[in-house]
Amino acid sequence: MSTVKETVEVDVPVRTAYNQWTQFEEFPRFMEGVEEVRQLDDRHNHWTTEIGGTRREFDTEIVDQLADERITWRTTSGDTRQRGTVRFERLDDTHTRVELVMDVEPSGMVEKAADALGTIDRRVKGDMKRFKQYVEERGPSPEPGAAASSRATPAPRSDPPAPPRYRCAEAVPRAHRIRPAPNRGA
Repeated sequence: MSTVKETVEVDVPVRTAYNQWTQFEEFPRFMEGVEEVRQLDDRHNHWTTEIGGTRREFDTEIVDQLADERITWRTTSGDTRQRGTVRFERLDDTHTRVELVMDVEPSGMVEKAADALGTIDRRVKGDMKRFKQYVEERGPSPEPGAAASSRATPAPRSDPPAPPRYRCAEAVPRAHRIRPAPNRGA
């Protein structure tokens, strides 16, 4: 098992850095080889990666999480074996140190060769540099676990709001019920 460690200092408050890291589904925007991360629930994610032409799918579980301080995870299924911790250290009100430590056990000839050549280490270093750029460009802190689209500022609307939707007819107030058209002797 290889250990990879990388640290970057980002020009954002610790809350912003931490909250952005918890946007797991945005990882493909700054992590090379990560095609998709799907958040299954508060503790589990499903990953799809492609590295050196080899596609892998695996699941991870967050085993320890302390807001604004750290997230620790491990793989639970799939061909990939890894565990890691990302730590967030407040340097001052607008600067944070982000440290990633991962233990990776390469599987298959491609991953083992990449590990031997230092490719995994270089990729993680590049991912952390891209995270720095990404989080600094994003600006204000997203809420933890919020979808990226929910953070966008909505455009002003000139049309009236849509009426509320209801799951069953009994819950619909009488004023909102649609009456069937009268039968005209068809």
